[in-house]
Amino acid sequence: MRLVRFAALFVLLFVSACATGPRPSTHNGQAFEKSHVAYQLDTGDVLRVTVYNDAQLTNSFGIDDAGFISMPLVGRVYVRGKTVNQASALITSSLASGYLRDPNVAVEVAQYRPFYIQGEVASSGQFPFVFGMSVRAAISTAGGFSDVATKNSVTIYRKATTGTTKLRAKMDDLVQPGDTIVVHERWL
Repeated sequence: MRLVRFAALFVLLFVSACATGPRPSTHNGQAFEKSHVAYQLDTGDVLRVTVYNDAQLTNSFGIDDAGFISMPLVGRVYVRGKTVNQASALITSSLASGYLRDPNVAVEVAQYRPFYIQGEVASSGQFPFVFGMSVRAAISTAGGFSDVATKNSVTIYRKATTGTTKLRAKMDDLVQPGDTIVVHERWL
């Protein structure tokens, strides 16, 4: 009987060692690995904060111009530049400081901040961001190219911690929330 138990345990360990974890999702043939920089929250994002076993604290909160969300009990919490995990830890520690015993908090982005597009498109302006959006999809959202647009590359202005960066982008490059895409006029 011991031999059967030992064999069953060995088979179980062998099978579990062969199992693989979740594979990274792909977009345009490129794998998104955990090594990519995590999404940083900023003004215009709307967060869905779930406080388990407390429906009154569970709600959606927008990040204001100063980078804060305002929650019941804890007041303003600074989340600009933080990841959702860091925001969750901040809210958890704020709630644990005299309000709830051992709070369990989850934070997710309910709505990303918009992106902007200008230049030679049918309709420039501000548009809602969709995760995984390419430059091509963003231009389609703006009604497509005008008749005089350069159609092979655009300029993206992206806010970073060190300031605004200017990037030359191809049509299949990914857009990030808050990006400003400029479609240039072609010279004949």
